[in-house]
Amino acid sequence: MRHRAYIWIWLMAALATCLTSCSETDDTVDEFPDWQKKNEWYFTQKYNAVKSAVSSGDTSWKIFKSYARDDKASSPYDHILVKVLRQGTGSGSPLFTDSVRVHYRGQLLASTTHIDSNDRELGLVFDKSWSTNEFNERISVPSKFAVSSLVDGFSTALQHMCIGDRWLVYIPYQLGYGTTGSSSIPGYSTLVFDIALAAYYRPGTAVPQWSSNEVFLWEENF
Repeated sequence: MRHRAYIWIWLMAALATCLTSCSETDDTVDEFPDWQKKNEWYFTQKYNAVKSAVSSGDTSWKIFKSYARDDKASSPYDHILVKVLRQGTGSGSPLFTDSVRVHYRGQLLASTTHIDSNDRELGLVFDKSWSTNEFNERISVPSKFAVSSLVDGFSTALQHMCIGDRWLVYIPYQLGYGTTGSSSIPGYSTLVFDIALAAYYRPGTAVPQWSSNEVFLWEENF
């Protein structure tokens, strides 16, 4: 009887050890911890820094209020932030009712396992129009979109861009995918888009196929 008791005690101890070991080696990670707080803090800090830069005369930064917000809107989250990577030579900008051809890449802020080696503030690339790791205009074909079909922040940026402009655009979640997110994008995500405007078309104008010749021609102009 005593022998059985020892066996029972040994089995219970082994089970406890196994459970503890399993708990300690659990590989589950929280990819987006404190995501709302992190994204709100990041965008607020970025907004204040960009506002200060613009006020001091730095023309490489811009702030635009969302086209969807009224004149009384004054929160940082009613705006997008723009870093001008290249200034185009085109005149005029797309309208909300237009269609566009754009090169783009969308990223989230850095998360637990997704950190961009080139910019450690950024993380997961959730979508892009070019197939190579880095943007190569000589081989990339711009995507086609209706301006009205895009999230408010992206649409706002396009309505201020000229052909040939390339911008890094910071979009608060309020002008992106909101609190619910979309597909691989969790709610409360600040979106950071690298956007180059290739062409735009007024309503009623057919959007042509984009050939490799046009890629080379577009690149040579800028």
